[in-house]
Amino acid sequence: MAGYYGKTLTGRQREVYALLQQGFDALAPSIRIPKLAAEELAEVYLRLKLDEPLLFFVIGYSYRYYQGAEHVELLPEYLFDKAKVKEHRQAVAARIQRLARGMEGLSPLEKEQAIHDFILHNVRYDKLKKPYSHEIIGPLTQGVGVCEGIAKTVKVLCDAVGLPCVIALSHANPDKGIRYRHAWNVITLNGRHYHLDATFDNSLQRGCERYDYFNLDDKHIFRDHEALVLPLPACTDGDGFFYRSISLTKLEQVESRVKQALRKKQPQLVFHWRGGGLNRAVLQSITDLAGGLAAQKGLAVCCAVNVPQAVLQLDFAAETAADVTVQQPDEAQDNASFTI
Repeated sequence: MAGYYGKTLTGRQREVYALLQQGFDALAPSIRIPKLAAEELAEVYLRLKLDEPLLFFVIGYSYRYYQGAEHVELLPEYLFDKAKVKEHRQAVAARIQRLARGMEGLSPLEKEQAIHDFILHNVRYDKLKKPYSHEIIGPLTQGVGVCEGIAKTVKVLCDAVGLPCVIALSHANPDKGIRYRHAWNVITLNGRHYHLDATFDNSLQRGCERYDYFNLDDKHIFRDHEALVLPLPACTDGDGFFYRSISLTKLEQVESRVKQALRKKQPQLVFHWRGGGLNRAVLQSITDLAGGLAAQKGLAVCCAVNVPQAVLQLDFAAETAADVTVQQPDEAQDNASFTI
């Protein structure tokens, strides 16, 4: 059965998609398919891999054919031998089942947050040049992954709990220093679509979970994400943003929130700034205000700021030199292997 991207194919492309899906699942040493142009076959393969993260053991292919033939013989490249694939499939299926069981009874939004938090708590971003970092086997069994493996893991867990999810894929942009494609997810809640980038949130953690990229609309995600390689449903609802309830517009609101955090002895305060441009002067005003209030408690303030998404994290601690860190997700160096 074709997934989201498979349904965008037509005619012979969809036939090839189905044959590849069936052949890969059976660990066939070769798969006979109708002949397509090399670029067209690559696009079909890409869509299948985005739709079916459980095909984690397929990492490429080659093919051969006779001149003038209507069919080609595709030769899959498998990550392991058949015995190892079976072993890893069982381990992955058991892990997915355990995680899905733990989300029984949760609302769709709660399931999404549980999946997001699983990535934050259990997966270390790793640029290892090993195929498992780019597949679900990395995050689910090794605790490591890059954006591709993380996005595929989010999808496979969403699939397991009945949460509609698609993998988003963006272009590289060498002119901006973005050398590789990036992957994240689009989630559907109550018929509305939202961007979820667990990789970026994973990289921003500093003592607490971060939700800077949890349920963003198109306007906000593309402030620091490149254009999509393949089209996706429009994400137009800005009300799903995680930090919407602590989206502050005035220094008086910041003051109130800082006082509350200090009174409750919270080590951090994370909030979204919606009071105009987050420039140096505004940051200085916020940190001066927070620093003055913290000093009354014998504490200092460190500020970490995600400028594109206007999210600030204030850390309160004793014997800490006050500073401001401009955060950038570590994805700029990610080697997402979506090419053949």
